[in-house]
Amino acid sequence: MVNAIMRGTTAVVGVGQTPWYKRGTSGEPALKLAMRAIVAAAEDAGIDPSEIDGFVSYGSERNDGQRMMPALGTKELRFGALVWTHGGGIPGALGLAATAIVTGQANVVVVYRAMSEYRGRRLRVDVAQDDTSPQHLVNGLDSPAQMCALRSIRLIEAEGVPARTLRDMALASYHHAKRNPRAIGRDTELDAETYEESRWVSEPYHLFDCSRENDAGSAVILVSAERAKDLKQTPAYLLGAPMGAAQGWGMLEESGNPYWSAGFQGVADRLWADTGYGPGDVDVAQIYENMTGMGVSALIEHGFCTPESAGEFVTFDNLVAPNGGLPINTSGGNLAEGFIHGMSLVGEAVRQIRGTSTNQVPDANLSLMTGGPGDPVVSTALFASAAAL
Repeated sequence: MVNAIMRGTTAVVGVGQTPWYKRGTSGEPALKLAMRAIVAAAEDAGIDPSEIDGFVSYGSERNDGQRMMPALGTKELRFGALVWTHGGGIPGALGLAATAIVTGQANVVVVYRAMSEYRGRRLRVDVAQDDTSPQHLVNGLDSPAQMCALRSIRLIEAEGVPARTLRDMALASYHHAKRNPRAIGRDTELDAETYEESRWVSEPYHLFDCSRENDAGSAVILVSAERAKDLKQTPAYLLGAPMGAAQGWGMLEESGNPYWSAGFQGVADRLWADTGYGPGDVDVAQIYENMTGMGVSALIEHGFCTPESAGEFVTFDNLVAPNGGLPINTSGGNLAEGFIHGMSLVGEAVRQIRGTSTNQVPDANLSLMTGGPGDPVVSTALFASAAAL
């Protein structure tokens, strides 16, 4: 049943993004990067930053709204919250912001994320949140790449998904980054040979299968659909943003069932039920790729293909704009544009609806954005133009 309470009742009207910096080189703390992104999003929307009365983020975000109130000139803080998950909570944060607006708790809500290795703090603390369990450590697993690699090996060896799909996802991201002047990987020339010759990080992941670590801030502003009509940007209406974990997932360490899953069982089904659309209707998708193999799993679990048909669907030609069947990561994604828990994927999903992407998909009316695959709790979101409401 379509979720009439949430479907299209709010919209993203402002997008803000700082430049991307190689980790530790911004010279600025995450708090300043967050505020720069928020002010830019407000300017993009044509809203004074002081009007923002709700602040939502996720995971280990430490830059809460009350810390930013003085600098932003906040008139009143009416809502503030974190989604209890890591990168998997990006769309969930959008859903939480929309809930605050629909229920009248806030009027102008910003969803944001900022990270910085300013003064030497490793991003691993923010990304992994210091929660690597003793079970992982005693078995030599101390990084997300290693854990995700085990699941992708299962996808390849037990489910028969060609390893080439990982390569083609990487090639598509870097292909799109070349046309994006903001992308930190825009000057990286990546072809199949370069990919195959790059060093292993954790098999089956080569160097170019893995997301980056960057200093940056990113933010989007949501308001009610009614108010969005009067602002200067084309609204990107939020149709749905479910989050959760199916039975056999959650905090089961490395015992998820099925093991190759990205965690979208149930969540993706709810997205299609809530919005009234299905995978065949989507024009463009921003697929969170902490590692490419988990992105392939996310495509499978959203219903774009099956393990048996993934080799036919996940190909370079099918994943690139403007003419691919499902162009993905059209800004370069976490691999080639930059990584701050995937928050910038929201901005690119919105740009596709506005028609302003550097790799624009013609007549994009439905734009998907998925949260971090492999997290104990994940989420996913679908944006629409006015024509698709």
